[in-house]
Amino acid sequence: MNYLLKPVDALRSPRSPTLEEALNELSLILRDWGVRALHESSGVVVEEDAARLEALRLLGVRLAPVSLGGAEAVVEVDELDPYWDLNPRPGRVYQGALDLLTGEWPTPLVKLRSLSRSGIRVWAKLESFNPFSWSVKDRVGWALATGYIMEEGRPPSLVYEATSTNTGMALAGMAAIYGFKLKAFIPASIQRASDTLLAAMGAEVVRLPYSLTVESLDLVRREAERDGAVNLDQFNNDRNLMAHIRYTAREIDYQARMAGLRLKGIIGGIGTSGHMAAIGFYHKNRSRGEVGIYCVQPAPGEKIPGIRRVETGMKWIGLARPDRVIDVTRREAIDAVLAIARREGLLIGLSSGAATAGFIKLLEEGVFGEGDYIIVYPDNGLKYVEQIKAHLEGGRGGGLHDQG
Repeated sequence: MNYLLKPVDALRSPRSPTLEEALNELSLILRDWGVRALHESSGVVVEEDAARLEALRLLGVRLAPVSLGGAEAVVEVDELDPYWDLNPRPGRVYQGALDLLTGEWPTPLVKLRSLSRSGIRVWAKLESFNPFSWSVKDRVGWALATGYIMEEGRPPSLVYEATSTNTGMALAGMAAIYGFKLKAFIPASIQRASDTLLAAMGAEVVRLPYSLTVESLDLVRREAERDGAVNLDQFNNDRNLMAHIRYTAREIDYQARMAGLRLKGIIGGIGTSGHMAAIGFYHKNRSRGEVGIYCVQPAPGEKIPGIRRVETGMKWIGLARPDRVIDVTRREAIDAVLAIARREGLLIGLSSGAATAGFIKLLEEGVFGEGDYIIVYPDNGLKYVEQIKAHLEGGRGGGLHDQG
């Protein structure tokens, strides 16, 4: 064997590669499922291997192959223990709330019997099992807060963040753990329950006269600069994307392999674009284009909490390489929420309902062939009682066709 396996954390780089450089290297690693051995001296890799080392960090492997000279070594990723930290705690005993978050990844993958049919199996990734916001945004809040602490060597004292609820709740959880204050800026269009939820978790809540969270980004940035606060900015902070590559996308790969799935497509809504961009980047490269990526957005003129239209601007959406972007109305999203609640017993959120409605549309178009399909469910339905109540009182039931 002409290489050694060394801990990634024991290796240093002579320079800091850009994220684009690291992603380019990671795309090669994912496509080949192999890594060319690094060249190093006294723990410092050579400059031309710096981006590859950063790609390994981004993937989250524990070990890196280091060349001993001779023929160029290419090492399979599985040798580097890529799933080393995806181990739920024995007996589900935790040493604190933060351990409750990271110690229970991966979040569950559950088969949806009501949507599955002969030859087509449909699965939901339940991000509502995250403890602080009951949503996928726990990953983002955790990554933004811990990333800042790692870079600065201390927690922030005051954080200002534009949010439609979930990232605010996630950051409120981080604020409680790390001892900082949070001011959450939410758009006027968001349900009133958000004020209560965020305030109960200790955040100061400011309502802004906007219909989309993204419309308030410049204002929140200016307010933070004026008041000496930190604006972590989930919409532009690359740690959003990076967390979803290392955990969310990789978990799906791990779970699909463990369950023996023949993965053919992944469907999800787009807001910041962080989780679907990461999932698309990872699985398009990992499968060499065999896994379809389908993104769901509100239809023109529609408002669905947690997702928005591509033309409103999304930093990472190009990495997703979506096969289709599907329009869904608010009514279709809530109909799907009710259908899943009544057929599966799962009360999902509105963006989850939108993703489900998008899947149904593609299924009825005949887009999907035999295989396994995963719908990402970002959160549960408890925050959206106001919208669901209005929908029910309007006399509208679950309008999806029966899928068996």
